[in-house]
Amino acid sequence: MTSAVDSRPAAAPSSVPPSVSPVRTPPRRLKDRLAGAGFLAPAVLLVAALLLTPFAVTLYRGFFSDGRVSSFTWLTNYGLFLSDPVLAKSIENTLMWVVGTVALPLVLGLGIAVMTSRSGWSRVARLLVVLPYAISGSAVAVVWNFILTTDGAANQALQALGLGSFAQGWLLEWPGNTLVMIVANTWQSTGVAVILFLVGLQTIPPETLEAASLDGADGLRKFWYVVMPQLRTVSVIVVGSSLVNGLKSFDLIWVLTQGGPGRNSETLAVSMYQETFLALRPGAGAAVAVVLTVIVLLASWLYLRRQLTPKGA
Repeated sequence: MTSAVDSRPAAAPSSVPPSVSPVRTPPRRLKDRLAGAGFLAPAVLLVAALLLTPFAVTLYRGFFSDGRVSSFTWLTNYGLFLSDPVLAKSIENTLMWVVGTVALPLVLGLGIAVMTSRSGWSRVARLLVVLPYAISGSAVAVVWNFILTTDGAANQALQALGLGSFAQGWLLEWPGNTLVMIVANTWQSTGVAVILFLVGLQTIPPETLEAASLDGADGLRKFWYVVMPQLRTVSVIVVGSSLVNGLKSFDLIWVLTQGGPGRNSETLAVSMYQETFLALRPGAGAAVAVVLTVIVLLASWLYLRRQLTPKGA
């Protein structure tokens, strides 16, 4: 008995893989969401209690007059920035502080970090630079007041060197007093910039530097095109922190000059204190505080948005 042979050709194996149904993760249960909200609630409440609520009260107070019976005055307190020369000078000083307290720590911190990253005396140099950062702003002001007063160490050193003609009242005239206070602030704030840049330099792979040297890059070219791009994130942190600290500087200015002579060396932070507690104008002080907060947030947002946005995005 002969078996029938199937004359139909064998089916070719299909090149299309069988469809695999995606594994669906079960949706998060309500219990998990409530647990996550419970962990976040203390932090949210703390931020709301210590930051958002005082800011809302300050914003509300800025729309009322300074009399015993406060009346709603719309934007009168904010109009003082256009009519009060003291507040106009305060804005000018604040801009000077921002430029000085951002540029100087950035340049000096980067330079000191590069010079001390591989030298034998790096530990001593780092200690001398970083030590002022551990001192409070008021203590730094006391030290620099000893240096900058009319009969202080700076003028005595100039006279001892035969340069008495350069001696002056460093804290008695504007804009010189603002400039020397920026130098004093830089003396304190450069330490943290050095620490951050040293950490950034240690994270650069040695292979990158060796490859750059093999390609002919050396000296400034290697530093600018190879090292600096890899320090971008650290530079953002240094500039951001310096920007915020420069805008809210108070203790150093208050101890050294109290905003004087007159009120010529005030920044917005000092003007806020002057208007609220000394001039007894809480509405005007609240307006200054709101403007200062908006400037800090806007400047920080613009800078971080520009630096952290990928190129070409």
